[in-house]
Amino acid sequence: MSVLKGYMGKVLKIDLSNRTHELFPWTDEDRRRTIGGKIMAADILFQHIHPGMKAFDEDNWIVVTTGPLTGSGCPNTSRFNISTISPLTNIITSSNCGGNFGLSLKRAGYDACIISGRASTPLAVHITENDVTFEDAAQLWGKLISETQEQLPPDTDKLVIGPAGEHKVLYSCVFSGERTSGRGGVGAVFGDKNLKAVTVKGTKTVEIAKPEKLIPFNKKWTKTLKTHPLTGRQLPKLGTAGLVAPMHAHGILATKNFSAGRFEKFESVSGEELAEKHLVASSACTTCVIRCARSVRVDDKVVKGPELETLGLLGANILNDNMEMVLKWNYELDELGMDSISTAGSLAFAMELNEKGMWDNGLQFGKTDNISETFRKIAFREGIGDDLANGTKRMSEKFGGKEFAIHAKGMELAAYEPRRAVGQGLGYATANRGGCHLNAGYMVVVEGLGLDVDSLTPHGKAAMTIMFQNLMEAISACGSCLFTSYAVFPAFLVEKPNSLMTKAILKVFPYVGPVVNLLNKFTKAVKLNIPLIQHTYALNYVCDFKATLGTALTVGSHGYNMERMANIILGQKAGADVLPKRLTEVAQDPNDPRTKVPIEKLKKDYYRGRGWKDGIPKYKTLKSFGVDLYPDYYDRIVKEAMSNG
Repeated sequence: MSVLKGYMGKVLKIDLSNRTHELFPWTDEDRRRTIGGKIMAADILFQHIHPGMKAFDEDNWIVVTTGPLTGSGCPNTSRFNISTISPLTNIITSSNCGGNFGLSLKRAGYDACIISGRASTPLAVHITENDVTFEDAAQLWGKLISETQEQLPPDTDKLVIGPAGEHKVLYSCVFSGERTSGRGGVGAVFGDKNLKAVTVKGTKTVEIAKPEKLIPFNKKWTKTLKTHPLTGRQLPKLGTAGLVAPMHAHGILATKNFSAGRFEKFESVSGEELAEKHLVASSACTTCVIRCARSVRVDDKVVKGPELETLGLLGANILNDNMEMVLKWNYELDELGMDSISTAGSLAFAMELNEKGMWDNGLQFGKTDNISETFRKIAFREGIGDDLANGTKRMSEKFGGKEFAIHAKGMELAAYEPRRAVGQGLGYATANRGGCHLNAGYMVVVEGLGLDVDSLTPHGKAAMTIMFQNLMEAISACGSCLFTSYAVFPAFLVEKPNSLMTKAILKVFPYVGPVVNLLNKFTKAVKLNIPLIQHTYALNYVCDFKATLGTALTVGSHGYNMERMANIILGQKAGADVLPKRLTEVAQDPNDPRTKVPIEKLKKDYYRGRGWKDGIPKYKTLKSFGVDLYPDYYDRIVKEAMSNG
């Protein structure tokens, strides 16, 4: 049991093969080292994995984790994380979700749940604060997401998969209510384990170390989020869909399989179009004060609306300007249980293969009448859907076109075209789970979507990418929504872009890299808190952690290095941090050679700043951030990673 407040003090381990359960050892030292969330999950997997382990091995674990702020009453803290070996990338994936499962898991008395083994037949697992029971789920197999959830106990929160997970589509999802644990194929691992659903309920509450300080702090934090121009106006008004227009304006809206950054019909699939003609209501995850989610009508149903990634990738990136089709497709993908980012990216790549005569598949840019049927074929692995279900990387290995196969480490990129946001390009390449905009550090927010720092210069981008990645790791580990990080930027920089002070700060911004590198290297020496990073204050009041900005940076670095080393153990080679040639060798603007990602220059700076060599953490770097490996084992793993790397 934990003596730290904010935690329930227990980790549940479930064995599907034997239908048994037990407690998994996890100490307060472990909690302080990882905080929780995805870093906790990475630590558990790091201790368990071995070379050669694959996603569909019986001994691959699914690790569901919460953070200490989950259930604490802090704003925007209902998040939970699912980590496992990804069938899409063959490395660790961490997938964050805003459904209520994490809150109920803590109410049942657990900070995390580890799922091991493989059931012999379809199974549902039911967790309460008193017991874990196993139930045959044959009657649920084959059902859509909403049908599955409707047939499970109504007083529980749930994790479920749809037909795509059952057929092991490599980018299938797990759902909690309407929210998605979307990336990396977590749903396929559930399907491989014959796990259709997990339910949880409980009545326990989270103990707070300093409630007398937390309550007024939460009011202040909530006010900050509600008054900041990004979290208080832009996201509540238009949701993430509001980014379509500024992305087009800055040339970073992925268009026609990332061959361009602007879509002339962008207004038809914009946040403004969604709000004006299709919005039924705005909604939110539990505890959220930002309310970025959209509800829309599809036929006679009110359902979750599309976010930016879906609008961009099923709009501009396949040359579709029909908003009603995007709404319909978003709903269909949710019901089938598929990641809209990887589905759309795979679709765009297949369209270009067809256009170039490399694969006759019937898919064409701008042609929409066969998309719904294609989604069904993917989910059930029928016809062309069997290849599409394997993702862009594997299709490029079969049909060719690697130079325009838009992925990183096997994961399809999000909707931000990086040739006019080169820091974001570096983030895509170095993100541990693959082509993820969030694990990348989300540098695009300073390269046009929040601030307007020179988006083409490589100066300072590596140092800032490292810092943003580390901070976002720590924020996620707390159980906080990453949108709370938007409020890190002083409001005047967003509200007054033309002021002399803003212009001066943005001009200098790329040249503070050396200072930021010192912060990244000597994180433990940073013994202060700053009001812009609210999460460390919350940790202190909830857990009595005595956390500082340095704590967040150190824990984030620990998590990032540990996850990277786990990937190396699983077989990731040196030289894996790459982007397709379309993004690094072909200028988006033929008249401006700067409009491509200077990845080699950026990586050189990044590796130096991280203390890595060829994408592999040096042994002394691992030790400095608390990642322990036996020297002989480290040398053997690195030698293997360098071979043919």
